[in-house]
Amino acid sequence: MESCIFCQIVKGAIPSAKLYEDDAVLSFLDINPINPGHALVIPKNHYPTILDVDDEDLKKVAVVTKLIAKALRDALFCDGINVLQNNFEAAGQLIHHFHIHVIPRFEGDGFKVWSGKPYKEGAMKEVQEKILAVIKK
Repeated sequence: MESCIFCQIVKGAIPSAKLYEDDAVLSFLDINPINPGHALVIPKNHYPTILDVDDEDLKKVAVVTKLIAKALRDALFCDGINVLQNNFEAAGQLIHHFHIHVIPRFEGDGFKVWSGKPYKEGAMKEVQEKILAVIKK
């Protein structure tokens, strides 16, 4: 897609700080990192969300995500690593090209991922049944 910034990075029309590249996958540093070393892993083919990604490309992205996570841990001596992936605006997706964030974490860095809230009585079972009905189709 011509208007997709990540597709432009794949083509080389926009520069990036590449960490990994092969025929199917590209990883590069995020220009607005949570912490130094915050990386993105993307398929070179354009897919708007995880729901659209070809299974083979998804597998390749997962393997490279693991490689980048290990490299961040060994190179930056971080205390932890978040692997995050957002789909659609309501979930915080800003670039509509499937991508995974690999974020090195350090004790006291101030980044908060989420705070959970418990289910009301009986709601967990209800949600489980709705999801299972779709999976079993």
